[in-house]
Amino acid sequence: MAQVVGGEVVSAMLAAEGVDTVFGIVDGTYMGLFSSFEKYGITLRSPRHETTAAHMAGAYARSTGRLGVCMASNGPGVANILPGVAVENGEGNRVLVITSSRRQGISYPDRGGTYQYFDQCGVIRPMAKWSGHAATFERIPEMVRRALRIAWHGRPGVVHVDVPENVLNGTFEIEDGWDRAPASYRYTGPVVPDPALVERAADLLAAAERPMLHVGSGVVHAGAFAEVVALAELLQAPVTTSWGAQSALPVDHPLSIPLSALEVAGTARADADLVLVLGSRLGETDWWGRGRRWGAPGRTVVQVDVDDEILGLNRPVDMAVLGDVGLFARQVTDALGGRSIPDGRLEARRAWAASLESRKHELRAELDVALLAEGTPVHPAHVPHAVRHVVGDDALLVVDGGNTAVWTTMYYAHAAPNSVFSTFKFGMLGAGLGQALGVKAAHPERTVCCIIGDGAMGMHVQEVETAVREGLPVCFVVLCDRQWGMVKLTQQFGLGDLRKVMGVDTQGTINTDLGEVRFDEVARAMGAYGERVSATADLEPALQRALASGRPAVVHVDVDPEAHLMAPGLLDFKEMHQEPVG
Repeated sequence: MAQVVGGEVVSAMLAAEGVDTVFGIVDGTYMGLFSSFEKYGITLRSPRHETTAAHMAGAYARSTGRLGVCMASNGPGVANILPGVAVENGEGNRVLVITSSRRQGISYPDRGGTYQYFDQCGVIRPMAKWSGHAATFERIPEMVRRALRIAWHGRPGVVHVDVPENVLNGTFEIEDGWDRAPASYRYTGPVVPDPALVERAADLLAAAERPMLHVGSGVVHAGAFAEVVALAELLQAPVTTSWGAQSALPVDHPLSIPLSALEVAGTARADADLVLVLGSRLGETDWWGRGRRWGAPGRTVVQVDVDDEILGLNRPVDMAVLGDVGLFARQVTDALGGRSIPDGRLEARRAWAASLESRKHELRAELDVALLAEGTPVHPAHVPHAVRHVVGDDALLVVDGGNTAVWTTMYYAHAAPNSVFSTFKFGMLGAGLGQALGVKAAHPERTVCCIIGDGAMGMHVQEVETAVREGLPVCFVVLCDRQWGMVKLTQQFGLGDLRKVMGVDTQGTINTDLGEVRFDEVARAMGAYGERVSATADLEPALQRALASGRPAVVHVDVDPEAHLMAPGLLDFKEMHQEPVG
C-alpha cells in the first residue's frame, strides 16, 4: 500500500497515456491535480477562459493525433467550458475534460442550495461522447480508464470525468499495481479491415473506368495523408474532400479538387463510376452524398470508417468497410500492386483527371481576378493570399469567421498535409484564438497564423495575453469590416420579404454593424506586436514584420466592407443547407 493524493492518480494515468500538456485554469478545488503535473512531466497551459482551454485541447489533438486534455473547476468553471465541449465533440476531436465537483455529501444530488453546484455530468452527457462521475477515490482509475477506452473507440469526440474536490485534494491509501499500462484496459492498435473486403475493393477499383476518392476527417485523425496520395496516384483517381479534411492533399496536387473548385468536384462525381469514401460521414456540407452534386444514382460506392454507425447512414453504399482508413488505404494499395490495370484504362483515367485539372485552373484564374483590386481599404481576397506567400509551405493556419473563412478557403493555397484548422462543422466564432494557441503549443517549431474576422476576434481577444504569457508566438491577422458580414448579407436579401409579410415599412438591416476596435492597439497593450494595415501594398511588409518580431502579433487589416460581403461560393454554401435535389 502507498499513500497518494487523489489528483495524482489522474496525473499518473495521463502520463501513462503519453499526455504531456493539459489546458485549463487553476483553482483550489483541484489543486491536488495540477500540483502533481510537474512530477509526471506534464505542462499546464492556462488561458483566460475555460472555453479556450477546450479549443486548445481540441486543436492540439487534431494536429498531433494524440489525446487533448483540458480541465475546469466546479460550477462556473464547468459552465464556462460547456461551449467548448459542444464544439470539440461536434468536430470529432479526441478530448478528455476533467472537472472538479463539490465535496461528497452535498452534491449528486444537490442537498439544496449548494454553492457553485449543478448537475455537471447530467448537462455534459448529452453534449459529449461520454460523461462519468468518480464518486469515490477508489473509482478514479475505473472511470478514467472507461473514459479513455471510449475516447479511443470509433469516431473521436469529447469524454468527461468529474471528481469531487475533496477526493482530488485528499490523501488516500492505494494498492500496488494500480498504475496499469493503456494496453491493459483498452485496444491500442488500429481497427483492421476485413481482408476479404480489402481484396474485393481492390478488384472494384482496378475494374472501374473512372474511380475517385472522397476523404473526410477520418483521414486527418488516422494521419493517412501519404496513404491517400499514394492510392490516388496509383489509381490516377481525382480526390475531393469534406470541409474538415480540406488540407488532406496540397491544393496544387494534380489529383486534388479543392473546395475552391466545387463545380469541378460535382463534375468528377457525376462522371465517376466508383466513389471510395474514406473517413467521411457524407454530412450536410457534403450534400449528404446525394443530389445533383453527387450525380445520378447508379455508381458504386465503397465507404470505409472506424465508426460503424455512420457506414451507409446518409447514402446507401455497395460496400461498407469497418476499419482504419490509413491501414485500409495501405492494404488496398498493396493489393492493387498485384493486379493488372490495362494501360488503356490508366491512360483514359489520366485524360479524365487532366480535364478536371484544366477546369480547376480556369476557375482559379476566375477567382484570381479579385487580386487585381488593389488600394485602400484592402480587398479581402488579398489577405489569405498574402499570408500564404509570407508564411511559406510549412506553416499551420487557423481560420475563424463567417465570410472570412470563405475568403480564406478560396485564396489560401495550403501545401502541407493537415495544415488548416477551423471549426468546420460548427463554424464557432471565436474558437480560432484557442485553436491557434493549441496548435502552437503542439508545434512550437512551425509558423502558426490565424486569419480571423473582427467579430470573431472580439469574442476572445483576451487570449492575446495568454499567447504573450505562455510564450506562444502566433500571428493573428484580423479582417476588420466592422459588421457581422454573413448575417448582414442574409438580411439584405431576405429581410425585405419578411417585413412585407409582417406589414413593416422600416428599412435597413438589424444590429449587423459593429463599432471599431483597434486590435493592433489592444495587442500592444497586452504586450504583443501590433500593426494596422489599410492599403494592399502595405500588407505583406506588415506580415513580415509581425513574424520577424518573434512575439505574438496582431495585424489589423481594414478590408473593403462591401467586397467582404460578397464572398465567392456563398450560393454554394446556401445550397449545402437545403435538402439535396436532382
